[in-house]
This record gives sequence, structure tokens and C-alpha cells, in this order.
Amino acid sequence: MALLFEYSLRIFPGLVLITLIFLLFPKNAVLTKIFLLIFGFILMRDAMTPMGLWTFGIDEGTIWLRFIDDGFILIALALTSLVLTVGILYFNKSLRQYILWFGRYKITSLVVGFIGGVVVIIPFYFMYMGTSAEELGGAVSLELLLPLLIFSLFGNFTEEVLFRGYLQGYLETQLSSWHAVLLSGLIFAMGHIFLAVTVTDLGIAVILFTLYEGIICAVVRKNHGVIAATITHGMTIFILASGLL
Repeated sequence: MALLFEYSLRIFPGLVLITLIFLLFPKNAVLTKIFLLIFGFILMRDAMTPMGLWTFGIDEGTIWLRFIDDGFILIALALTSLVLTVGILYFNKSLRQYILWFGRYKITSLVVGFIGGVVVIIPFYFMYMGTSAEELGGAVSLELLLPLLIFSLFGNFTEEVLFRGYLQGYLETQLSSWHAVLLSGLIFAMGHIFLAVTVTDLGIAVILFTLYEGIICAVVRKNHGVIAATITHGMTIFILASGLL
């Protein structure tokens, strides 16, 4: 609990400032408000690193990821993220018009979401071959897998609502759908620059990975919606962080 309290105190001033700016902008400043919401999410995500809530590393050019070994904290963060996302959706009714939740068939969308996750993960399967768990952040206990899965899905639901829901949906009203896909992926990668070069020292590896992942999530979202993109994103993070590869 102490760690969660300290994390909350760390991000609170920034979130208050972002909220104040958000409220002062005119209602028709749609793109600005979307970027303010994204900026708030980036603040919350990147603050996890100095708090030790997750850890990154790189082994011979291959990124690895591990989360804190505490299921309670992971579930608490997941539920907080879910509540925050519901709040954002509720209080920004004018932005809901940009969100495509599912494609024409919900089951197909869910399946495509899983396929998208497999596509993102395949390169890592080959990169991790011959590398021990210790070199990739260490083994992950079985008891942590369910909390990690919950966190991976709910935490990345927030990110997908912002990037693939609001942002990509808005861009589709201004540009072609494929132009929106490309911009969604590029801006998603841009949103990880500070994580790559200041919060951590992983550099270009993080930017390339998030560009690859972001474009795939954007392609999934194009016809199959935010829920499918969330599955793609969430399953990717879960597999990478679980040590199952």
C-alpha cells in the first residue's frame, strides 16, 4: 500500500495540472483534448519506472519486460486504470462518437484481436530462442500470471481507448482510414520516446517495438474496433512480461 500511495503522490500534481488545462480548453478543441488525455496517460505510465512497478532490460538487442512481483499491486493498478477509463468515457460524451468498439461481428473481432497479438509476439519467439529466463528478467511465478493478465488487459484498455479509440477515430474523420492507421502507429511510438531515452536507456529498441506494435494495433482497430486492439496489445504485454516465451 505504501508503494501505491507514493506512486499516487508522485503523479497527482501533474494530473491536476493536466485536468485544469483540459477543462479550460474550449469544447471544440477536440484534438487538443485528446492529446492532453494521452499526455496524462504517459505521465502515469512512465512514473511506474522510477517506482519499480515495472522493469525493462535489453539483452543483445532484445527487449525484455517484467512487472513488480506483487499480485495485489497489479490488480489494484488494473482496477484503477479501468475506473479511470470509465470516468474518461463518461465525462467526455462528445468524444464517444470517434470510438469503434467492435467490427461487424463481435466474435470475429475477438479472434482478430488474438491473431494480432500472435503477430506482434512472433519476432520475439525467435529472438528469445536460446536465451535463459534469467537473461530476460528472471522467471515469473505462476501465482502472478492471473494478476498480470488482468493488469495487461485493463491497463492497456486505457491506452487503446485513447490512441485507437479517440485519436484514430478522430483522424478517420479527417483523413483516409489507412492514413489514420499510419498516424496512430507513429504517434503511439512517439508517445514512448521519453520512456526510451530518458526514463530508461533502451533507446531505439523501444521506439521500433512500439512502432511495430502500434501499427498492428491500429490495423486491428481499423475494421475490428478498440476491444480487439486491446486484446492485441494486452496479450502482447502479458506474454512478454510473463516469461512464457
